[in-house]
Amino acid sequence: MLLYNDQIMLIEALSTQLGTLLADKRKKIVTAESCTGGWVSQSITQVAGSSAWFDRSYVTYSNEAKREMLGVKIRTLNKYGAVSREVVEEMALGAVKKSGADFSVAISGIAGPDGGTDEKPVGTVWLAWNIAGSVDSSLTLLPGARRDVRAAAVTLALQGLLVRIRSWLSEQAQPQGSEKELPESLDETE
Repeated sequence: MLLYNDQIMLIEALSTQLGTLLADKRKKIVTAESCTGGWVSQSITQVAGSSAWFDRSYVTYSNEAKREMLGVKIRTLNKYGAVSREVVEEMALGAVKKSGADFSVAISGIAGPDGGTDEKPVGTVWLAWNIAGSVDSSLTLLPGARRDVRAAAVTLALQGLLVRIRSWLSEQAQPQGSEKELPESLDETE
């Protein structure tokens, strides 16, 4: 586990990398944050020129905010709880739909020191990324005090954006029909 100050330096580096990646792509990012309280967007907007690629942030700490601002369904919240794959995926989808951005990250978790249960202990964090309409999510259990859990969640959110956007950009750069033809025979002696 990284020390808190090391985590802060990593967050700054990841935000800068994200800015460099998207500076000329004319694509926008939006964040939907619960347990991180806007820390991802704050990290992004510390990068000079981020207005070219950062659209907005939704800090949806309450269930009501998740419903009103992002369109998370009340039945999803009631059935799965705010800290769940289903909710963060709806948050990620809603953030893009409401903003018109191309990419999003959504986070919901239990940073502590209270609020944990046997099923969802303190440190439980769900993240979801919406990359041009394709959504995937990840569950993690983060150790440490409240600030450590939150810092690690911000780091994972930014790393996830970088990995997924790089992959998407790479796929977009592939010319259609560029697959190599397989030889008729795999026997090299022919």
